[in-house]
Formats: sequence, structure tokens, C-alpha cells
Amino acid sequence: MSVPMVPVDRPRLSRHRRLPALAAVAVAHLIARLPPGRIRAVLTFARRGAVPATALQARAARDAVIAVSLSCAGQGCLPRSIAAALLCRLRGTWPTWCAGVRVHPFAAHAWIEADGRPIGEPPVHHHRTIVVAPVGAEG
Repeated sequence: MSVPMVPVDRPRLSRHRRLPALAAVAVAHLIARLPPGRIRAVLTFARRGAVPATALQARAARDAVIAVSLSCAGQGCLPRSIAAALLCRLRGTWPTWCAGVRVHPFAAHAWIEADGRPIGEPPVHHHRTIVVAPVGAEG
């Protein structure tokens, strides 16, 4: 049984906060079409100069992305995670962006982390296969 990813009440944003979120979602949808190695390269470049995002900053970015995009609020984990990371970057921070899989039942997933924990994700463990952490935070 899968956990629904669409929040019951999507947050509402002011116009001032909607525009950057919409821009991040638009760019994320383009990046999400790239092969995994290219996604990693683009995000690795994007994180330059940013400080690590706190859990509150990462959650605010993820919430903003969900507020402006139905596809990101639904099953669109790849564009949602990319858009949230990009929105953090627009604000001068960078979360840890992750992509991975779970084995049983098999499923791929992408998400962001901050302060050592997944942001806005159900308690399902995925094996991390691609990680773009803030500069200096690589393990």
C-alpha cells in the first residue's frame, strides 16, 4: 500500500512567493527530463555558493512547490525534489538532494533532506543512489 503524497490542504502563497516557486517548478520539469548523470551534474553546479539548508528552510521550499504545482503535489517526486532544491538555492541555501530505490516492492524515489532527515516524506526507507549534498557536507 502506498502513502498518498498529495497533502489534503495545499498551502496558499502570496504572489511575491508564488513567482519564484513557479520558476523553480518550470526549470525542474526541464531538468527532470535529463538522464540521471546530467541531473546530478546540473544540481552539483547549482549548489555552488549555497549554505546548507535547515529543515525549516527545506520544508518551506517543498511546501511552496506543492502549493504552485499539482504534478509536484502528486506523484511527481523527481520534479518536486528538484524544484524544492532549486527554490532553496534561490534563497541562498541548498538541501541534500537524493534519488534512490526501495527493493520490496521495487520503487524509485527522489527527495530532499536537511538536518540529517528527509523533508516531508513518509517513513519508508529508500537506498540512496545519487546524492547532491551542500558543498563541504559530502560524506
